[in-house]
Amino acid sequence: MLGASRPRIVIADDHTLIAEAFKKLLANDFEVVATVHDGRTLIEIAQRLHPDVVLVDIGMPLLNGLEAAQRIKRTLPDVKVVYVTINHDPDLIAEAFRRGASGFVPKTAAVSELLSAIYKALNGEFYLSPKLKAFDEDSKTKVPETPLTARQVEVLQLLAEGRSMREAATVLNLTARTVAFHKYRIMENLRLHNDAEVVQYALRHHVLFG
Repeated sequence: MLGASRPRIVIADDHTLIAEAFKKLLANDFEVVATVHDGRTLIEIAQRLHPDVVLVDIGMPLLNGLEAAQRIKRTLPDVKVVYVTINHDPDLIAEAFRRGASGFVPKTAAVSELLSAIYKALNGEFYLSPKLKAFDEDSKTKVPETPLTARQVEVLQLLAEGRSMREAATVLNLTARTVAFHKYRIMENLRLHNDAEVVQYALRHHVLFG
């Protein structure tokens, strides 16, 4: 309809070229209000702009796409989340839908499939690409849950990315001493003994994606 507003979309991908490519591909159908490249910025932008759809990758720095999108859904439950990613792990797909996703599409999909997934999400439907391994809703497994607070998850990802406690403190607007305390509690609660085990835990529990 002439003059009708188009659905507003935020694109989140840590690769700038991919984010810009998605923006061009979707420009005719949607109003792309922002492109972002890390999970923390995604949360800030979504809460400020209130888009209709968030198109998000799973593996992103500072805060992964699963955690970022789940936090957005807590405050903006009407926002539709569609994942576009190279990660096709069935358990991860199940976890994405458990956390509120409306669609899951591989980056190898055709533009027509991506558009279909977005429009289905806007219509309140769910979309899983037929290229991905199907899973039964009743028997799907869950990604192992981590007994950490939201802040500890943030600290864990930053440290597992190889950032120093001072760098993590700057990102989170905390003191280095507070980050050190969180690290101590994480390692104590999870019985981790060194930085290598921290990274392994983050990868195994899908806090960090290799």
